[in-house]
Amino acid sequence: MPGQGILSDLRIVEASAFVAAPLGGLTLAQMGADVIRIDPLGGGLDFDRWPMSPDDASLFWCGLNKAKRSVALNLADPEGREIAMSLISAPGEGAGLFVTNFPPRGWLDYDKLKARRADLIQLTLQGDHKGGSAVDYTVNARVGIPYVTGPVGYEAPVNHVLPAWDVATGHLVATGLLAAERHRSRTGQGQHVKLALEDVALSVMAHLGFIAEAQLGCARGRYGNDLFGAFGRDFVCSDGRRVIAIGLTLKQWNSLVEATGLAQAIDAIGARRGLDLVKEGDRFLARRELGTVIGDWIAARPFADVAASFDRAGVCWAPYQTIDELVGVDPACSVDNPLFDSVDQSGVGRVLVPRSALRFEAFEARAPGTAPALGEHTEAVLGEILGIDGAGYGRLCDRGVVCSPKRR
Repeated sequence: MPGQGILSDLRIVEASAFVAAPLGGLTLAQMGADVIRIDPLGGGLDFDRWPMSPDDASLFWCGLNKAKRSVALNLADPEGREIAMSLISAPGEGAGLFVTNFPPRGWLDYDKLKARRADLIQLTLQGDHKGGSAVDYTVNARVGIPYVTGPVGYEAPVNHVLPAWDVATGHLVATGLLAAERHRSRTGQGQHVKLALEDVALSVMAHLGFIAEAQLGCARGRYGNDLFGAFGRDFVCSDGRRVIAIGLTLKQWNSLVEATGLAQAIDAIGARRGLDLVKEGDRFLARRELGTVIGDWIAARPFADVAASFDRAGVCWAPYQTIDELVGVDPACSVDNPLFDSVDQSGVGRVLVPRSALRFEAFEARAPGTAPALGEHTEAVLGEILGIDGAGYGRLCDRGVVCSPKRR
């Protein structure tokens, strides 16, 4: 189905900021859903969030709002709020889906919106299950990850730059909306779905065994760059290039042993320690000795020779590279990868933009799209969904309820 996406029959209205909720909308938009983002005139909380382009366009905002339509309204005005509520509750079989990470009150109140459309589905993203405020970095601090990140023996917390809980939550936003829509399609019933960022982090901590470890009195410690529970770490080649090599599965481990030709030395380590290195946990217990012999082998060779040996043996490995190197020399981060197109983003310039990472057999990959100008689709959306004609739109402009799109 060229030009269409698997969710092309759905319309979602989004009122959001920052990462998780916009990422949920983006995930759906890149699968073909019509995602309409509502913002206040002048932009919302994240409209100017760093990083910025030389022309002062937020790369953050552009990245998370690709393939969406933008409606900008004077939300301080009762008429602006009325229009927003009408868009959210507008009729249509695949409409009546709303996602927000703002407090569900005023024009965002579920009961008020449900009174307009009984089968409304609203997903409200909260900080914690009580409705309190939280962001990825505060949640991460609370669940303890900064105390198991960093070098062995280091006592202070180590924050990180990847908002992992936001990313996981954003995809769960999309999952939750689709699950609720499936329920509605079978029963005709809408509902208010609530999702807490902190709950996502807590559940993942439990799924991965961190919570059970602590309950059993063996809470996770710091292991630096060593892979916990198996073998894997960073190494330095003779020319200073760094690589990571992993022996998580037995096949991966056997490939690493084959590539280095160190079977005899490695068997001796197992015998000396009384460990069965077929077992990944025993490889973790012997990580220092194994790291030394494998590290010495790598340190004696330039990167090109290490890479060739690893590739011949099918080792699970990768070079360490900066983001500049990723963008500049890695073909995976280029139009050689069908994930990417090179597009012109207003206010930014020509940049790589990804499609959805999902590849559906029944649908051709959709163009990745770009982020709209703020309010770019206000007139079209109000006309299409609410039947507001040109004269009516002009009157809204005169009253300051809407305005011309804000372009960089």
